[in-house]
Amino acid sequence: MKGTRRDVLSRLERWLNDGQDKQVFWLNGLAGTGKSAIAKSFAEMSFADGKLGASFFCSRDFEDRRNLQKIFPTLAFQLAHRYPLFRKELLMVLTANPDVEREPLYSQMEKLVVGPLKTTRTSALIIIDALDECKDEEPVSSILSVLSRYVEQIPHVKFFITGRPELQIRSGFRLAALRPFTEEFRLHEVEYRLVNTDIERFFRARLTDIAKNRSNEDVTEDWPRSSYIDILCRKAANFFVYASTTIQFMASPYRWPSKRLALLVSLPQSTIHEGEFGIDSLYARVLRHAYHGVGSDNQEVYRHFRSVVGAVLLALNPLSMKSLSDLLHDFDTPSDISRSLRSLHSLLLIPEDIETPIRPFHRSFPDFLIDPKRCQDTRFYVDPSVHHTEILLSCFYLMEKKLKRNICDLDENTVLSDVDDLYSWREDHIGTALQYACKFWTRHLMMSPSSGPNTEEVQKAIDKFFTTHLLFWVEVLIIMDALDVCVHCINDIKRWYIAVSSEYIIC
Repeated sequence: MKGTRRDVLSRLERWLNDGQDKQVFWLNGLAGTGKSAIAKSFAEMSFADGKLGASFFCSRDFEDRRNLQKIFPTLAFQLAHRYPLFRKELLMVLTANPDVEREPLYSQMEKLVVGPLKTTRTSALIIIDALDECKDEEPVSSILSVLSRYVEQIPHVKFFITGRPELQIRSGFRLAALRPFTEEFRLHEVEYRLVNTDIERFFRARLTDIAKNRSNEDVTEDWPRSSYIDILCRKAANFFVYASTTIQFMASPYRWPSKRLALLVSLPQSTIHEGEFGIDSLYARVLRHAYHGVGSDNQEVYRHFRSVVGAVLLALNPLSMKSLSDLLHDFDTPSDISRSLRSLHSLLLIPEDIETPIRPFHRSFPDFLIDPKRCQDTRFYVDPSVHHTEILLSCFYLMEKKLKRNICDLDENTVLSDVDDLYSWREDHIGTALQYACKFWTRHLMMSPSSGPNTEEVQKAIDKFFTTHLLFWVEVLIIMDALDVCVHCINDIKRWYIAVSSEYIIC
């Protein structure tokens, strides 16, 4: 939409016009953050300025646009159409080798693109959008591997590349030969205020258009209300695909837009309707693509996916890779957690720092995964009842392993208020994962089923906990300055046991 994403487009213009800047610009972002829309706008702007040499917009929906073998011939054709000297050189190449398009990618780029560009010293911008949408069986992006070999030979050419931060592409941009030439920009890290302003502008413009074009419905002059726009912007939370699907939901010719808008704002915590109109299909497609090389019978991989992602989505406080590896007893190190998440950088905010919490980018992703009607692929469906129980048992396992008398190794007569930097003592001797377990285990208990295959195991774990670790647990809560949690925990346990007793009475 005209007038939006100005800050990002201005940065791209500065990069393009600065002859000393890095040759490659990687615009990455999570699924649904607007990468392709920006690439299209940048292509139009640079074409109008006479600087666009060629572009290729990848798409897994079309055979010729997901085929890596088509990229360099297409770019060469467009460059030849744009620059007469390049065309002259390319024709000589094709005359000598008319079957070059069937050759490997390295040979294609060298003969069809790099050779003519070097000879003519052509200055140009080349855009490759949505590189992650191409079918590529290599562990490192084939296109980026080729580019890393030749980019230094064509210093007058700049490459603008967009793609989700998936493993293949991240590995490609980490290549030693390409990294010095690359500038990275993470679209999902743009300042919240700037993105929210753009989304608000989009909502106002599109809803006004809907009102003008629906003569069969009488909408008031102040429609949509500012309060409704505010709710929609909060629900969007910097997620452009949410804004787009929301408008599709309301623009249906078979429904009243005012009623649909009222429905959306009446459910400020739900994303069910937006999911039906595109978000769910996006998530399903990204997940299938992320695991396309994993056989459907590889149950261990999908079990690890559900365990780790289930903990990320259902944890009552965000947890880091380090905390998850400490908490989940099936995973020994942060590297184990990282391996389970390495294909999900398009869907989750996964920091490189193992101590920084992992978070879903938008509420719609956990909503999708924990709803069996929305996530119909059982490989990825996270059943809250199953995984709350799994987290609960992990909490018991960790507390049994770590809780002990005088856990912080303080002197016998120490008064906590006299301890300098008690926070550091807690972090060093207790750790984030154990603090989480002590504070939240009964909350997971309340969300675990009171009957089923794990009920007896949970009861035994509770009995053992109160027999062997009760006072050690209270000590940790005191050190955390959270002794009030103890009262709520006892009430939670009581309610859970009442529910269990009710189940047995019914039986």
